[in-house]
Amino acid sequence: MTRSPNPFRPLSGHQSAAAAGLTGLALCTALAATPALAQEAEIPRGESRWGIGLGADVRQQPYRGVDNASTGIPLVYFENHWVRVMGPSAELKLPSAGPFAFRLKARYSDEGYKPSDSAALAGMAEREDGIWLGGEVIWQTPYLNLSAELMGDASSHSEGRQFRLQADRRFDFGAFSVTPRLAAIRLDREYVGYYHGVGAAEATAGRPAYGGEAATNVEAGLRVDYRLDAKQTVFLDLRSTRLGSAIADSPLVDRSRVSGVRVGYFYRF
Repeated sequence: MTRSPNPFRPLSGHQSAAAAGLTGLALCTALAATPALAQEAEIPRGESRWGIGLGADVRQQPYRGVDNASTGIPLVYFENHWVRVMGPSAELKLPSAGPFAFRLKARYSDEGYKPSDSAALAGMAEREDGIWLGGEVIWQTPYLNLSAELMGDASSHSEGRQFRLQADRRFDFGAFSVTPRLAAIRLDREYVGYYHGVGAAEATAGRPAYGGEAATNVEAGLRVDYRLDAKQTVFLDLRSTRLGSAIADSPLVDRSRVSGVRVGYFYRF
């Protein structure tokens, strides 16, 4: 299929059905296991853990005229002393240094859109989802878990980078655990230009050309887990993200904040 070129980065063809399935999996799985597992002791060599479950995700889209996205997905988890795999997200555990843990990471994310998604996007070239590679350092203190993550678009669609700083704390109340979090996500100019920019060939009378600049999103979230027993957990995760001004000012975007909710059931073997 031939499409109009994008002035920011070249685009590839339509995502496959398999990739579309991974999209929903990426949304829920990243939080389905991480907060509940992050504070557990290191897994000894020779041991491994498995888990499966079901989840649903509903989230607002920032683009004009695009409906909320709703996805029902399976949850898959595997972890041993060296690796952690959560659906399309994977981590390689590097040697720790005192209270600091280090990870190499890969993640599939569904940040793209098609011009058929809304009338406001008609005439735009498709923006593809991405495969992100990078690293993370985690600092567990008696009061907070702090993490810093730097990722780059290995799929070369946006050729962008994103840097995430996050603080979270888990509180246990019997069978319940509550994990509030606060994060700042810095998105570079290439990322913003690709996903929220408008090229000269895409501009119309009501949609001016827009290149964009780097932006910082701020996310607040709250996750609640309820342990049915030693192996079974149900969870609820709420989040709200304030979009950086360079994203909110895009002619493709009609809101300054997006929210979402995830719910699910998880069984650990």
